[in-house]
Amino acid sequence: MNFLAEIKEAVINGNTSKVQEITRAALDAGETPQTVLNEGLIPAMSIVGEKFQKGEFYISEMMISARAMYGGLDIVKPLLLNQKVESKGKAIVGTVQGDLHDIGKNLVCMMLEGGGYEVVDLGINISPDQFVAAVKEHKPDFVMMSALLTTTMAYMGKTIKALSENGLREQVKIAVGGAPVTQKFADSIGADFFASDAGEAVTKANAILALK
Repeated sequence: MNFLAEIKEAVINGNTSKVQEITRAALDAGETPQTVLNEGLIPAMSIVGEKFQKGEFYISEMMISARAMYGGLDIVKPLLLNQKVESKGKAIVGTVQGDLHDIGKNLVCMMLEGGGYEVVDLGINISPDQFVAAVKEHKPDFVMMSALLTTTMAYMGKTIKALSENGLREQVKIAVGGAPVTQKFADSIGADFFASDAGEAVTKANAILALK
């Protein structure tokens, strides 16, 4: 029985109970938590991200798959913590000040966790000062900001400015995303990269870490 292939299929189909059942069976059969994560759960979410980018999956389907991935992650995470497995990197994620939308942000958090990152989810309506405080506290590799309103996009630039004024800008790579956000806007405020969706956010973060 190919447990890893079955885990991937169950995640893509969004079947949480089956993901958990096969994850437990794989571990009982001797697969390591790291293998289940790196060869089952993470590749499945990569495929889901690709399907979303191609228009084969909608946000609702992507979120159902992400929840199924979390079902498996909940089982392997405590075992990975016991093994002191190092994360790829750390990301702070938040929706900017004045914006209360969280679906896109939540997807980015799920995809990052599924991709092996340590994630600090700051939530919604996060001010530049709160981003600054979080960077000081958590010392992340990435700061990822989301906005769904054109009226709140300005806070992305204000947050980058606040990080610069506090001497923190060079310590982090900054990503921006959300429905009204474009590459042109990202360039204009000095962000390091723009991601059009959660899958792209992980892909670009991986590419940046590969250059370090």
